[in-house]
Amino acid sequence: MPASRVSVVVVLLGIVVALLCASSPVGAREAQNVVESASAFRSRATDPNTEVKFDFTPFLIQYRSGRVQRLMGTSVVPATSLDPRTGVSSRDVVVDAATGLAARLYLPSSNHHLHRNGKGGKRLPVLLYFHGGAFVVESAFGPAYHGYLNALAAKAGVLAVSVNYRLAPEHPLPAAYDDAWAALQWVLRNARADPWLARHADVSRVYLAGDSAGGNIAHNLAMRVGEQQHHQFLLSGLTTTSSSSSIIKGVALLDPYFLGGRQAGPAAARAWGFICAGRYGTGHPYVNPAAGLPRAAWRWMPAPRVLVTVSGRDGLGPWQRAYVDAVRASGWPGTARLYVTPGEGHCFFLSNLQSPKAAMHMATLAAFVNGAS
Repeated sequence: MPASRVSVVVVLLGIVVALLCASSPVGAREAQNVVESASAFRSRATDPNTEVKFDFTPFLIQYRSGRVQRLMGTSVVPATSLDPRTGVSSRDVVVDAATGLAARLYLPSSNHHLHRNGKGGKRLPVLLYFHGGAFVVESAFGPAYHGYLNALAAKAGVLAVSVNYRLAPEHPLPAAYDDAWAALQWVLRNARADPWLARHADVSRVYLAGDSAGGNIAHNLAMRVGEQQHHQFLLSGLTTTSSSSSIIKGVALLDPYFLGGRQAGPAAARAWGFICAGRYGTGHPYVNPAAGLPRAAWRWMPAPRVLVTVSGRDGLGPWQRAYVDAVRASGWPGTARLYVTPGEGHCFFLSNLQSPKAAMHMATLAAFVNGAS
């Protein structure tokens, strides 16, 4: 509460005190109680640990002191040597000890996918996955994502790497984008050092995927990879790049977090400003690529295939659809698919994996990774 409003409240309480003191001894005791209550009230109202700086309900509240109270997405579950429902094993790795960046790897058993390993056997594509949560909540180690990645690794037959990137506001953007890049570099650098990657993974077939904020991160990682490849080709004297030669074979954006322009509204603009500490406006390509990315930049997309899913009742739908329109119109030579689930809200597929629509959503993603869509 602003100091001016606190002062008004205290003045009013002072009048109450005077009236109570003038009436009776009992009133004096009641007046003392009022004084103590007023003192506590004023203390709370001016305490930086309880005075709200930014209310990002239902995700979190940040206080003037900098303290952050997360209202959801804080639970974690351990990795499992074998998930009994899916037959998938998981383990955690440190990607960057300096920043605290970590990831959880998921390895399906040979009984739950078609690509069986062994002498002469086929290796698994790598799926680099980024969780959602408006850039401020959730974790790669949370129960919802642990269950989802177990099911996805089994269904798609992939070695999944679920990245536990740093969250805003403690680490505003571009921290999550930098973590995504670091995670991809870790996969490539450890292709022969990590036991699971060395034995089971085909790092020449990498897919980038994520839901909501994670979809945004996956897109921006893809564009960073494409930009790097583009500059390397220019340095080599070539004028064009080919997505077919890239290790990134597909990008799957599941109800991605895109917005911008007047249609987004002031609340969305404030939220985005909070997430990136005011560094980028809502017209920036990070959050509004359909409007912010130059047409030529789309052609740097390093993957030959893109999948974007949209839930029919998702308020971000207009920007998600605009993304598909922009990439198709850019001259990029790949294939962009739009998959729509009518009647469902944002990222519905995470909450009930057994529902028919969620199962179809996952089947679509699995088929995409396996080259069938």
